[in-house]
Amino acid sequence: MKKTLLTFAFAVASFVGFAQKPSPMLLNPTNHALVLIDHESQMGFATKSIEMTDLRNNTAIVAGASKIFKVPTVVTTVAEKSFSGPVFPEVSEFYPAATSNYIDRTTMNTWEDINAHKAIVDKGKKKIVFAGLWTSVCIVGPVLSAITDGYDVYVITDASGDVSKEAHDQAVTRMVQAGAHPITAIQYLLELQRDWARSETYVPVTNLVKKYGGSYGIGIQYAHEMLKH
Repeated sequence: MKKTLLTFAFAVASFVGFAQKPSPMLLNPTNHALVLIDHESQMGFATKSIEMTDLRNNTAIVAGASKIFKVPTVVTTVAEKSFSGPVFPEVSEFYPAATSNYIDRTTMNTWEDINAHKAIVDKGKKKIVFAGLWTSVCIVGPVLSAITDGYDVYVITDASGDVSKEAHDQAVTRMVQAGAHPITAIQYLLELQRDWARSETYVPVTNLVKKYGGSYGIGIQYAHEMLKH
């Protein structure tokens, strides 16, 4: 009987110890770099796979999350002055053009641009998270290239968009088949927060969601005001 109890206690202790270790596949503030690609006016005009309001809000959540958690972030544009125009206000709110060193390119594949590639790989992270416009061109290119070069790649699908739902969906399918991990903006934010006891980021995270998180944000506002929680 004693031996049985000891075995049970050891099993419970082992399970608890294992349960406290998160999967290395999860993102945290220090194990990845974020790359925001071509969230620009002209690119947004033709985006039809997602409502523009949703795309802008999701992009704000991603950019805001990376700023709150101090994630190494690269913002890149394509032909900003001659064609594609300025980045979304939801990006410049957290990464102002004057201080964020946007990297402007001519290449559709960010990975093929010398300056952008250097900026990304110099972050020294083996996990890279991508989001941007359009999914089938400017996201597929660097995602497949980074995977080929041995990086663990994540794509924030609802902070990306394309000229049609089919173009976006097929691009996501292609990237997933190659080994990319699809995630969403809210998922990205909450994966970085992970524990509501992390008080140093609790208020910035909930404020971000109240501003850009749609129904979820309204729910948090309600809880704060009505339930004092």
